[in-house]
Amino acid sequence: MFLVDSHCHLDGLDYEKLHTDLDDVVAKAAARDVKFMLAISTTLPGFKAMKPLIGDRPNIALSCGVHPLNQEETYDFAELRALAADPRVVAMGETGLDYHYQPETKARQQASFREHIRVGRDLNKPVIVHTRDAREDTLAILREEQVEGCGGVLHCFTEDRATAATLLDMGFYISFSGIVTFRNAESLRDAARYVPLDRMLVETDSPYLAPVPYRGKENQPAYTRDVAEYMAVLKGVDIETLAAATTQNFSTLFHVPMTSLGG
Repeated sequence: MFLVDSHCHLDGLDYEKLHTDLDDVVAKAAARDVKFMLAISTTLPGFKAMKPLIGDRPNIALSCGVHPLNQEETYDFAELRALAADPRVVAMGETGLDYHYQPETKARQQASFREHIRVGRDLNKPVIVHTRDAREDTLAILREEQVEGCGGVLHCFTEDRATAATLLDMGFYISFSGIVTFRNAESLRDAARYVPLDRMLVETDSPYLAPVPYRGKENQPAYTRDVAEYMAVLKGVDIETLAAATTQNFSTLFHVPMTSLGG
C-alpha cells in the first residue's frame, strides 16, 4: 500500500524532542505506508530555508508560496515566480484567503492569491488553497483568474457539501485532514461522503491538527494513515482502495509520475 501526505509543514516539526531529524520523520511515515509527501512553504524565506532541509530526497516534493496569514508586508512577485520555476516545485502555495485572523490584510491577501494562480497557470503548477471565513471571495477569485488553467486543491477542507460541489465543478480536488476525525465535525463528514474518490486527497497539515487519537499532540506525516483509515470507513471502501485512489489523484493533480511515487 502507498499513501501520500499531500500537505505537511516539514520545517515546523519538533526535531529536538520528537524526531532526531527528517530521516526519522520519513522512516516513521514509511513504516505506516506513507511513502511520499509534499512539503509546503508559507513564506519565500521559508521556502529558501526548506530546500536544503529536504535536499534531494526523491520521496518529498516542494511547494512554493506565501500563506494568506503572512501578508503583513508585501513581497516581490517576481521572486515568487523565479523560485516557483524550480523543477522540484510541483505546486503554488499555500495561498488563498483568511479573513478570520487578519481581515485587515484582505487587499494584500487577494492580490497575492491572484498572483499565485497566474504564476500557476504560466508554469502549469496547481495551486494549494487555504480559505477561512472567505468562501465567496475565494470562489470568485478562482473563477476570475481561470484557475482551471492550472488546477488546484482546497486543502484541509472544512467547508460544506455545497462548497465542495462548486469546487468539483471547477475541476478542483479536495483534501481532508485530521479534522474529519473530530467529534464535532459531522457536517465535514457529510461533505467527505459526497466528494468522489477520484477527486480526493488526504493530508496531515502537520505539525497541526493531529487526528484522533493523537489530538492535542504534534501531528506528523505518519498520521496520514489514520486520516486515510477514517476516510475509508466514511467512503465505505477498504483502506487499500482509498490509498490507491488518493495516490493516483496526487499524481494526476501535481504532475508527479506514478513511477516517481513508486507506483
